Amino acid sequence: MHGGRFSMVLAFTPHYDRHACRLAAESTSIVVSVEYRLAPEHPIPASYDDSWAVLRWVAPHSTRDGAEPWLNDHADFDRVFVGGDSAGGNMAHTLAYQVGTIRLPGVKLVGAFLTHPYFGGVEADDKMWMYMCPTNSGFDDPRMKLPVEDLVVIGCKRVLMFVAGNDHLREPGRAYYEWLNKSGWKGSVEIVENEGQEHCFHLHDPTNENVVALVKKIVDFINQYLLFLFVMKWGVFFFSRVYGMAGREIIILFIHFME
Repeated sequence: MHGGRFSMVLAFTPHYDRHACRLAAESTSIVVSVEYRLAPEHPIPASYDDSWAVLRWVAPHSTRDGAEPWLNDHADFDRVFVGGDSAGGNMAHTLAYQVGTIRLPGVKLVGAFLTHPYFGGVEADDKMWMYMCPTNSGFDDPRMKLPVEDLVVIGCKRVLMFVAGNDHLREPGRAYYEWLNKSGWKGSVEIVENEGQEHCFHLHDPTNENVVALVKKIVDFINQYLLFLFVMKWGVFFFSRVYGMAGREIIILFIHFME
């Protein structure tokens, strides 16, 4: 999901469209880019409502009779990821939280990647939030600063985060990483810091070595799950074949392998 402080740019702004196409090509994934309503004409929570509506629109395609033939024919709904940068990173987090609390049928969310996510804790951004969201509950609004104990319900098992060394949102991003680690959530979170880089640097020069490395990290994050499924499939085959020769010990190993 694209950034822009909930108030600027579009999903089809050239640098966002290019980034989405690159992720789709390099990870061999289908990317659904969210065109959400922007503040102040459409105050928050319009953007959150729209992103959730898109995920709800995607979910019925799991029965192969949805409105979009491409999703019906090619998407694997057991391997769904959400991701975004800046404000889009915030909304990706919120979607993962909603999936964990509402349990959307038809979609298995396995991971979320948040690039330079927009969270509370920076005075200028907090003031902007108050303006864009007139119904907010103050600087500790849970959409900007979710209570640590609530993070335990995040609806995926893996989170990848990026922060940039020269980004004013670096410290809120680090804080989110710490909150998630302390929350009791049962998943794994990784944080990558790009020293000397600015906010959303990955959108500008696609040939820059730091941009190439960031994109590769996201692609590897997505494909790591595909490798896990491959190992599971062939591991089950292998251990099933040798069970008759090795006896009960293999059964125990097989059970742990499945877990």
